[in-house]
Amino acid sequence: MRSLAVASPVPPAAAHRRRLRPSASGREVVSQCLKCEINQDRPMGALRIGHSQGNLPRHGSKNLLTPAAAAISVEQVEVSTYLPKGDMWSVHKFGGTCMGTPQRIQNVADVVLGDSSERKLIIVSAMSKVTDMMYSLVHKAQSRDDSYTEELDKVFEKHMAAAKDLLDGENLARFLSQLHSDISNLRAMLRAIYIAGHATESFSEFVVGHGELWSSQMLSYAVQKSGASCSWMDTREVLVVKPSGPDMVDPDYEESEKRLEKWFSRQPAEIIVATGFIASTAENIPTTLKRDGSDFSAAIIGSLVRARQVTIWTDVDGVFSADPRKVSEAVILSTLSYQEAWEMSYFGANVLHPRTIIPVMKDNIPIVIRNMFNLSAPGTVICKQPANEDADLDACVKSFATIDKLALVNVEGTGMAGVPGTSSAIFSAVKEVGANVIMISQASSEHSICFAVPEKEVAAVSAALHVRFREALAAGRLSKVEVIHDCSILAAVGLRMASTPGVSAILFDALAKANINVRAIAQGCSEYNITVVLKQEDCVRALRAAHSRFFLSKTTLAIGVIGPGLIGATLLNQLRDQVAVLKENMNIDVRVIGITGASTMLLSDTGVDLTRWKEEMQKEAKPADLANFVRHLSEDHVFPNKVLVDCTADTNVASHYYDWLKKGIHVITPNKKANSGPLDRYLKLRTLQRASYTHYFYEATVGAGLPIISTLRGLLETGDKILRIEGIFSGTLSYIFNNFEGTRSFSDVVAEAKEAGYTEPDPRDDLSGTDVARKVIILARESGLRLELSDIPVESLVPEALKSCSSPNEFMQKLPSFDQDWARQRHEAEAAGEVLRYVGVVDVLNGKGRVELQRYKRDHPFAQLSGSDNIIAFTTSRYKEQPLIVRGPGAGAEVTAGGVFCDILRLASYLGAPS
Repeated sequence: MRSLAVASPVPPAAAHRRRLRPSASGREVVSQCLKCEINQDRPMGALRIGHSQGNLPRHGSKNLLTPAAAAISVEQVEVSTYLPKGDMWSVHKFGGTCMGTPQRIQNVADVVLGDSSERKLIIVSAMSKVTDMMYSLVHKAQSRDDSYTEELDKVFEKHMAAAKDLLDGENLARFLSQLHSDISNLRAMLRAIYIAGHATESFSEFVVGHGELWSSQMLSYAVQKSGASCSWMDTREVLVVKPSGPDMVDPDYEESEKRLEKWFSRQPAEIIVATGFIASTAENIPTTLKRDGSDFSAAIIGSLVRARQVTIWTDVDGVFSADPRKVSEAVILSTLSYQEAWEMSYFGANVLHPRTIIPVMKDNIPIVIRNMFNLSAPGTVICKQPANEDADLDACVKSFATIDKLALVNVEGTGMAGVPGTSSAIFSAVKEVGANVIMISQASSEHSICFAVPEKEVAAVSAALHVRFREALAAGRLSKVEVIHDCSILAAVGLRMASTPGVSAILFDALAKANINVRAIAQGCSEYNITVVLKQEDCVRALRAAHSRFFLSKTTLAIGVIGPGLIGATLLNQLRDQVAVLKENMNIDVRVIGITGASTMLLSDTGVDLTRWKEEMQKEAKPADLANFVRHLSEDHVFPNKVLVDCTADTNVASHYYDWLKKGIHVITPNKKANSGPLDRYLKLRTLQRASYTHYFYEATVGAGLPIISTLRGLLETGDKILRIEGIFSGTLSYIFNNFEGTRSFSDVVAEAKEAGYTEPDPRDDLSGTDVARKVIILARESGLRLELSDIPVESLVPEALKSCSSPNEFMQKLPSFDQDWARQRHEAEAAGEVLRYVGVVDVLNGKGRVELQRYKRDHPFAQLSGSDNIIAFTTSRYKEQPLIVRGPGAGAEVTAGGVFCDILRLASYLGAPS
């Protein structure tokens, strides 16, 4: 007969209505009597667990029984210990990286002790790389590779060294004793596997699970060193699972709950350190939760105790909006819904295994992803959809994920339409070869079904389909079973995408403007994700384009500047002063990722520092190579929208525009050579521009910063008919003739213009009229005339005798000898009340153009100019009596660079920036 003293400070029923609090040691106050145990309802939020009186003193707990208590005698009495459930529990899971060294294990212990939760359950993985080492042991043993013994010795030495560094005294002795025993057992088991040449699944999983046993034991001893109440749990005693498919198990929650109750009745500590990854079958055979099983363990146990939250500690600050290895601008997400995390996991994002979410989702237990190595980072909370998120378009898409190395299988034929069982037959054949279907898309006409499978499985799938549908293919009911190799999937994930108009449009617009071709599309009726299949070579570019559109800014432009001379350098300085304003006010993110001159080039992956680009060009520049420069822009950067800005006057550079546009690179330039070059090349360039989503802007080719091209296009696009375009197109010649008056000689004015920087180094380049002729031909072609440059008669201002001068200096020295001829022309004009002006004319009605020196009355708009102003008059059907005039500065680096800058902003507007 055993005698047990039981406290009875309150009536039995009251004792059960009151929530029982744990003692300092984690022990629970026992219930009053067996009768009460049987008849009274259990307290809310607690499970009653019976255990024998002999187990109570374990771990040296205080005797909680009151001396004044009455005594009863029974043959065998079971007392009740309650497993509390609810917010008093926090569950932490630490991955292998967090447990990688003795110092890291101690850091984990410090984090655990720093958690103020009333009760804590700690789930740990094996030390980093140990699980792989254990799998290798099994593989080598069953392959009869003798080196498995050396590998086992390495495992032993790794854990022994870690324990000696971390523990001391009795705890160290206990751990090393257990380690020696485990290694001895493993050695015997591996020897048996070696002899048999085969390892059963249960043998293999028994071996592999030892890493978690050792790491969790070391952590529990490290926590106990602080004096905290801590117990160690081998989760094979608690978690029960049953196979549910290849390499997959499902938890048996009911049986696991019973076993946890029983375990807790024996060791009710405030801190429990448990093994992750490992479990048992219902027959008590050791098994594992398969890969990523430690996270799954934490979620299951968190569900069993209805924990306040489950924290997954890892080596990143949280969940990223995209793979940061592919998108350097990826951001940490503060919150994710369960569904979003689930979708992201399915599509390959390194978040959580989808199984991890299931146990906590049904009880609305949040999962927090945090960085063990950056405790200041708040991490990412995975929970029910937060109610306070703004339902704007940017918040609708939470993240992007990709899956590579896929093939697309397309089954197509008119005989499929309306025929029941076709889809079933297709996917039955796929199932028979064990292939995994990633995505399915079917046309509503039922004419075709396509689906994505891993590249390594597509050969078997194709063969199976050809066998299954041999007769249908021969009869023509199916036209083909086609395999498209080297594909990838891009998935946009977001719970708020559902019922939000415009998300798909923005996604596909971003892909189209990045010149991405989509092969297949799938979207479930839940609208949690939009999935597209595209070429694998386009996948990273597509990911960046989509991510940029939803996360960086409305428009992110990666710019390569060719020609950092006078105009190019001025443009770079203008960008330097304005990029911050553009990003703040217009959400336009401009990054100059390359600058190349004739001899050197500067490349950057994320953006050149424009405050010191000249210094970097000298210190870090590479030899100039235009092909490598373009390759860097198109392939080796992190931004989807690429722009080449040609600030040269080089014909060779202009000859590459077609190829750049074909690659999806936008082109902006003040260089006139492409649009005034051979007509067939110009027409080919414009045809490509109109047929693609790449843009070609060249406003500054005619009027520097003046809106001449855009004005002409506006007239034409609104249906106006151009009759005549006439203007002073050269800022240099405008300056010369505006100042060629009074008694001043022509040569003096030319010398003054050269000194002021208005002319080319050789003034003959301006005086020849070729530059004006190029502008005339550009406007003529914009107006629809198919003229070559040679079709434009040009009156040169260079005296015939001076065309052969060997240098600009010689030309300038001999020019005064012709001043009398110029003076005579000026006097004749003045006598008639006129002025001399050098103009270009596009006669659209007659299909002609010309460049010549003309005289205008002093009240004519062309006679009212000053400085280097340009002026262009558009005579149209609408502006017939009084031409539409555009006037302003037509020369100078500042205004020309400003015109190029305007084209950059126009491109940004076309790509989606706010107007």
